[in-house]
Amino acid sequence: MFKPLEAFLGLRYTRSRKGTYVSFIALASMIGLAISVLVLITVLSIMNGFEQALRERILGMLSHVTVSTNTGELEDWQTTRNTLLQFPGVKGVAPYIHKQVMLNVEGEVRGVSLQGVMPELQKTIGTIETHMSGSFDDLKAGENSIILGQTLARDLQVKVGDSVTAISLRSLSLDSGEMPTLQEFQVVGTFRLDMKIYDSTMAFIHLNDAAEMLEMDHRVSGVRLQLDDMFQAPAISDLIYETSSPDVWVIDWTQQNKNFFKAIRTQKTMFFFILIMLVAVAAFNLVSTMIMVVTDKNADIAILRTLGLSPGGVMRTFIVQGSLIGIIGTTVGVVLGVAIALNIEVIVPLIETLLGVPLVSEDAYFISKIKGALEWGDILLIAGSALFLSLIATLYPSWKASKVQPAEALRYE
Repeated sequence: MFKPLEAFLGLRYTRSRKGTYVSFIALASMIGLAISVLVLITVLSIMNGFEQALRERILGMLSHVTVSTNTGELEDWQTTRNTLLQFPGVKGVAPYIHKQVMLNVEGEVRGVSLQGVMPELQKTIGTIETHMSGSFDDLKAGENSIILGQTLARDLQVKVGDSVTAISLRSLSLDSGEMPTLQEFQVVGTFRLDMKIYDSTMAFIHLNDAAEMLEMDHRVSGVRLQLDDMFQAPAISDLIYETSSPDVWVIDWTQQNKNFFKAIRTQKTMFFFILIMLVAVAAFNLVSTMIMVVTDKNADIAILRTLGLSPGGVMRTFIVQGSLIGIIGTTVGVVLGVAIALNIEVIVPLIETLLGVPLVSEDAYFISKIKGALEWGDILLIAGSALFLSLIATLYPSWKASKVQPAEALRYE
């Protein structure tokens, strides 16, 4: 425990303006620590926002759990749906047909992932409809309507009301010479997730139209599940698998994108350890600052010793002073870092406007916008690390101050 005297002296020395150069060095240490903490909070919040944005967009397009069979075709999906709705935590089940096809518009051809969906049930899965111009209700059975990703529609140079031709390669065989299936669809809407992998390669049609085009009768590719808590997906998928027949396979969102999210978490961890070195450098600048303070205060230390202050008291006095520098620098860094992280969606577009170039490439990072996401656990870890390193940095100078000999220090005063 600090005695009031040591705390009082430490506060007085921190506020002291005597010795302008030493005060400037102390201020520089505070600023350096604040900047390093600010940078670390900002970078980690961007990494968190990147992971969160990708997760929201991926799950908005896909589902928490997918159930199908080893053959890739599921019979009697209605019965399967009713069974799955009985599982705890399952709030929505929708069938789907998935097929890779080509879309052709006046010779402009694009490969797409065609999704056949049941509009009234698909609304219970994901959040894709909130990103649409139009809705799934615009997909009418038998009317051959289609909803395209916005980037895909731009590449094909089509808009709502235009027609596109779907080319299915299901029957194409170089050996038999069979021709592909052609079907014309009318564009009734577009969607934009700000994720190029979906905006440029995905299209939706009605489940019945997909079944007719692909000659799947009443079969579907599988069913997708929406859960009350997406983080329960592994447990629920295991439960479904254990109670299903051997030919059924179940996969959840954590397995579908396991390597992707693992890579993001690994990258975030590496960024933390790299940038914490910046905090360490700033914190250990306190060593040189406190050494200069101790040298400047040699006479004061000697007088305090002759008045009865123990070596331990001297040491605690300078620990208080060094810790205060660390606390002030860390606090300023946390406040500014949080402020920047909360406004990153405003700051980044402003920087892009000033520079005239985008800071995020859709081709490289799949998303077109940077957003921040604060995690208070990260902030506590960063602030705690900065304060701990600051405290460690004060120990040697404080110990050095406690070893000052009064007679030697006052000899030339």
